[in-house]
Amino acid sequence: MTSVLAPPAPRPRVRRRAAPLALALAGLAGAALLSLLVGNQPLRFGELLAALTDFAGRDSDLIVWHLRIPRTVAGLLAGVALGLAGAVAQGLTRNPLADPGLLGVNAGAALGVVVAIAVLGVGTLAGYAWFAFAGAAAAAVAVHAVASAGRGGATPVKLALAGAALSALLGSVTSAFTLLDVDAFERFRFWVIGSLARADLATVGQAVPFVAAGAVLALALGRALDAVALGDDTASALGAGLHRVRGLGVAAVVVLSGTATAVAGPIGFVGLTAPHLARAIAGADHRWVLPWSAVLAPTVLLLADVAGRVVLRPEEVQIGVTAAVLGAPVFLYLVRRRKLPQL
Repeated sequence: MTSVLAPPAPRPRVRRRAAPLALALAGLAGAALLSLLVGNQPLRFGELLAALTDFAGRDSDLIVWHLRIPRTVAGLLAGVALGLAGAVAQGLTRNPLADPGLLGVNAGAALGVVVAIAVLGVGTLAGYAWFAFAGAAAAAVAVHAVASAGRGGATPVKLALAGAALSALLGSVTSAFTLLDVDAFERFRFWVIGSLARADLATVGQAVPFVAAGAVLALALGRALDAVALGDDTASALGAGLHRVRGLGVAAVVVLSGTATAVAGPIGFVGLTAPHLARAIAGADHRWVLPWSAVLAPTVLLLADVAGRVVLRPEEVQIGVTAAVLGAPVFLYLVRRRKLPQL
């Protein structure tokens, strides 16, 4: 006789969905291992293990701790942040082509970096990374404020339109700064492509709490995003507070994509493609789309970074370029196969 106090057995459907996600996590671990081993100076697994367990100042130890680990952790953080931010942005706007840039985040971050370089003379990644975060946050708040004005509040259409308009405005101001200041243009040009090459443990460590907080907030919105996907009237009838959900969703996108942009620069296609891959695998339920996006996006990002290190060795291709080269064909394939479900 089964005790009434015994916990219920896991549902078979949950087990069926969790098993592939565990395999995807193993794939992410493999991508992280490649990121630690592959580069301009390849390392053997034994050298990596020795550096992690017995640091003795060897060349391989310095490469692992000062270059590969910060770069890999930065890729993991930026990938998780971009994947979750893209899934939330698409769920909020009910737009399958939405990504964090739709809410003005990338444009605000770019303007923040240019102001830091051209006006304040900031010249280091650790210095202007947080201006990127501040610019991203300010832009997203402005988009939400504009979209909230008038009847109906911040509807998906108004969020998208306000984001597009503000992105165009901020992009024009950024272009004016870079055209008038050659030095600012040279520094901005390297940042705007997107790169993990200059990641350091100090900046990465500062980013961890922001990514963790944004991830918790995004994952907590899974059920609410499912309600929003049904339409405003249905979501309201189901008891979802639309203003609260959209406010929290915008906050999650700001924290996540703003931090990713601060750490790695504006990287395209990852936040757009990963949620679609997640839906093709797990369906439209955001309670599964969000975790899948958080696993697939850093996997894609790390593999793109590894490819950029070896494709033109000893030169290196920036991750913003390789991510677009890898992400765009995947996205086009999904479109061609008609695996982009309506949100």
